Amino acid sequence: MNASDAEPPAGPGDGLSAVAPQLRALRRRAGLTLEAAARAAGLSPAHLSRLETGQRQPSLPMLLALARIYGTTVSELLGETVADRDAIMRAGDMEPTRAGGWTYFQAGAPGRGMQALRVRVPYGSQGDIVRVHPGEEWLYVLRGRLRLRLGDAVHLLAPGDSAHFDSLTPHRLAAEDHDGVELLFVHTLLQSPTATLCLGPLTGELP
Repeated sequence: MNASDAEPPAGPGDGLSAVAPQLRALRRRAGLTLEAAARAAGLSPAHLSRLETGQRQPSLPMLLALARIYGTTVSELLGETVADRDAIMRAGDMEPTRAGGWTYFQAGAPGRGMQALRVRVPYGSQGDIVRVHPGEEWLYVLRGRLRLRLGDAVHLLAPGDSAHFDSLTPHRLAAEDHDGVELLFVHTLLQSPTATLCLGPLTGELP
């Protein structure tokens, strides 16, 4: 079954219906024909045409692929605008969010194509959760030791070590030591409230 067969037709009440004209406008802004954009995204021209006319709704991987091809962000594809985004994030303005035992601090502005976080992972928290989702992840160990499982391989990362991997690779993150681990974390999870992906089961707000 190909991707065009897997997507249900979009109904008139779909929240993503506003994406259609934006997809066409951004493709034209990028100077791409329907055929060239569809080929780069791994879609048929007919399927991309249906996305642009609102007859189909895009999946999360499609949105991410099209954003990269058009040189934009998923937020712009979804028609979202963020006014006067600050380039600087002050430590005192980083409010913690706690979810699933982890503590997150926003280290980047919202509405960007990437999300940057400072993450504290306590020992014994979420270490058995396998994560698989579209996008890429980069992490850097600030303090403590991280046990990172990528597919069937297990890696032990110490302060100063980093990892950069495709998020479709099944992965697990856990603190190796009882004092926990602190990370810098950058990922390309989609930033729209209509297309939310998360780092694991959350008991609070999304980071």
